[in-house]
Amino acid sequence: MERDAIDGVERRLDHAFARAVELIATSPGRVIVAGVGKSGLIARKIAATLTSTGTPAAFLHPVESVHGDLGIVGPSDVAILLSKSGETEELLPLLGQLERFGVRTIAITGNVASSLGRHADVVLDAWVREEACPHDLAPTTSTTAALALGDALSVALLEVKGFRREDFARLHPGGSLGRKLLVRVDDVMIEQPLPLLAPTDTVRAAVVTLARQRGIAAVVDADRRLLGVFTTGDLTRLLQRDDASMDESVEAVMTRGGKSARPEELGSQAVYRMEQHGIIAMPVVDDASRVVGVVHLHDLMRAGAA
Repeated sequence: MERDAIDGVERRLDHAFARAVELIATSPGRVIVAGVGKSGLIARKIAATLTSTGTPAAFLHPVESVHGDLGIVGPSDVAILLSKSGETEELLPLLGQLERFGVRTIAITGNVASSLGRHADVVLDAWVREEACPHDLAPTTSTTAALALGDALSVALLEVKGFRREDFARLHPGGSLGRKLLVRVDDVMIEQPLPLLAPTDTVRAAVVTLARQRGIAAVVDADRRLLGVFTTGDLTRLLQRDDASMDESVEAVMTRGGKSARPEELGSQAVYRMEQHGIIAMPVVDDASRVVGVVHLHDLMRAGAA
């Protein structure tokens, strides 16, 4: 039933949603989000999501607002008010106070013809046929619909403002999420000594490099541009051949091209490609395809990029 309710909200989306996004995006103030009861809990979550995605927001309890908390409200703010009925007694006095402050308002309500719907600057239709509660009483489908609209506003604003991964990481520096978004390949790559081989080097010479450099060597030309990679896997496949020769040139047995990483890319992206292709290390190349380092899966995982 909650899934169907969200489908219904999506079908009814219209120009009002775009107006709400534009209203918030162009406002120099912050977003005040308010609601009572279960709607208040949803309002708190919407305020938190807006804040963490680059749109400063604060939850304001409607009752406390008329007892001093209106001090957090400024005339350049925008308010999002949540009420299923649109007639919540505790919310309507706050609406009147916001109007006197000159604050623009966005209503998320299940009754667009309600007092809240009629007086708000923008109304988002969160009507649901019935609650999932067998008595059609406990807020379930209605709060889900309101939450989906709040999340949609947050993500649309994120895109309008050009909020990037780096911005998200800056606001979430703690825990594994922050580390995944902060660790870059050049933070953990090995730069010296580099496991480089010339195309004419022998497999015998390559074995020494593999042993010293954790199982990977980059085959490069005279300008250190990447031609291919030679790994312990390539060595194993060579030794399984009947005509295997340790004096064969590495160019003849290397993996041409091979997977590589860029210094500036997120470590989590490099980890994904390594796991996708079943490899444990990659050369790191610059814009001219010159090898500038080597990154290992274990190093990325220790740094929290996975």
